[in-house]
Amino acid sequence: MIPNPFGFSYSDDIDISEMEQSIARLKRPQGRIDVVLDTDTFNEVDDQFALAYLLQSEDRLNLKAIYAAPFDNHHSNGPKDGMERSYEEIFRVLAMLKKSQYEECTYKGAEQFLDSEETPAVSVAAEHLCSLAMEYTKEDPLYVIAIAACTNIASALLMKPEIKDRIFVVWLGGLSLDWHDNFSFNAKQDVAAARVLLGSGVPLVLLPGRGVVDHFSTTGPELEYWLRGKNEFCDYIIDKTRHEAEIVSGETCWSRPISDVTAVAWLLDTSFMLDRLEPSPIMEYDHHYAKDKRRHFIRYVYSINRDRLMKDLFDKLASI
Repeated sequence: MIPNPFGFSYSDDIDISEMEQSIARLKRPQGRIDVVLDTDTFNEVDDQFALAYLLQSEDRLNLKAIYAAPFDNHHSNGPKDGMERSYEEIFRVLAMLKKSQYEECTYKGAEQFLDSEETPAVSVAAEHLCSLAMEYTKEDPLYVIAIAACTNIASALLMKPEIKDRIFVVWLGGLSLDWHDNFSFNAKQDVAAARVLLGSGVPLVLLPGRGVVDHFSTTGPELEYWLRGKNEFCDYIIDKTRHEAEIVSGETCWSRPISDVTAVAWLLDTSFMLDRLEPSPIMEYDHHYAKDKRRHFIRYVYSINRDRLMKDLFDKLASI
């Protein structure tokens, strides 16, 4: 039998009761639930869409905390700078949404990615998640919406492994299991963190980027038609999306995935996407998947109802 630090074990003789329990814990929640959001908000534009969508869904999602996550791309000078810029962007978005009450529960995350699968990147965000999660139970978990490199989440699991029985994670990370590699932005930045999360046994919904949630994309004319002039946030995010498209694609005719919205949407409505049970994949350091069918199950999203979800998003953003 091969143990791991989280107490989840694998052997040739699979414990059926353990497997049944892991599947039972993957049910979509009913009613209003407590959530936290882990976000690299300044990374591009979809995090801002996701944060606004979450806060316009308060009838179902009770936001307890926002964690700024590290990132490193053309909008930052490294993971610490990316986290700091994301932290500042959260406050800008909250101001535009007139949701300043959430400023007091917004926390800075890790300043670096994990050095190893054994050592956490300690931060205020990870410490807060450890403390908050202990207020919940296996039957009534805290839902963690993770739309960045999962450094903060993995660090909390390493710092306090027992929270794996008190949280439920919805993570947008990796690429489709059918894709030829796994070179995704959220996963490739911190492979160690992805391996910790996927190996922990925590109830997990995986929303892969390329090949699945990248289908949830919008265009300039669509944004102009549905959102222009509705409110300050809508005008801001339209202009920011157009600018990002100019930077990234440079095409006259462009579209932009706003994929992070789908992680929020999974918790809201069964009609927005399709998922299935899969053994938790193993993210390797060469940016490919490895598979072991003895691993615990996760929920794997494989299709998005783009038009239905986009309509709900636009309706909620226009009503700010």
